[in-house]
Amino acid sequence: QVQLVESGGGLVQAGASLRLSCAFSGRTFSMYDMGWFRQAPGKEREFVAAIRWSGGYTSYADSVKGRFTISRDNAKNTVNLQMNSLKPEDTAVYYCAAKPNTRTGYSARMYDYWGQGIQVTVSS
Repeated sequence: QVQLVESGGGLVQAGASLRLSCAFSGRTFSMYDMGWFRQAPGKEREFVAAIRWSGGYTSYADSVKGRFTISRDNAKNTVNLQMNSLKPEDTAVYYCAAKPNTRTGYSARMYDYWGQGIQVTVSS
């Protein structure tokens, strides 16, 4: 059973940076593509970023492109989300997710495993 544990959230001012990390355990990390999603109060969960098992391909939501960077370390079984130039609209609970690398697509329904979520709050 895959387990995902996020860390690194918190409260920051607009324009600041945060780095989220997700620790993966329970299976072979390189067999999984990884993604980050977020959910703001009263809104549906939305895609933020994804990275293929090899790290050779990434995808981003338009709202974060150029500000956020997803990366992974297959030796340490971790995936990170570097968030720069944060805006109040980035405030949400952020979730790490994993899907088998044989499954295509980046919508939430493609992901089998989810972390518990971590709060990111950006004040104006």
